[in-house]
Amino acid sequence: MSWMAILVLSAGCYLAKLLGVLAGHRFATRLEPVTLLLPAALFAGIVVLMTLADGTNLVVDARLAGVVVAAVAVSCRAPFVLVVGLAMLVTGGIRLLT
Repeated sequence: MSWMAILVLSAGCYLAKLLGVLAGHRFATRLEPVTLLLPAALFAGIVVLMTLADGTNLVVDARLAGVVVAAVAVSCRAPFVLVVGLAMLVTGGIRLLT
């Protein structure tokens, strides 16, 4: 990444923070529903990217099975430790067999 891109991105971040400080109260009520959902959407996007991508390639492997099992466990309201444990067991088992 070039220094110019870093400087432009840094200036954009500071301008966004300045806009939030100057006009935060006026926009807070309108943007509140979006700001409540944004972290979950970003986290979901990161999980999908880390599960299905390997560089520029689309990969379907044991990670996908682990995420699917974890999603089913979460939908059944399983405790977090059980969700992670099931995902690890399924991913590890599939990697062991393949």
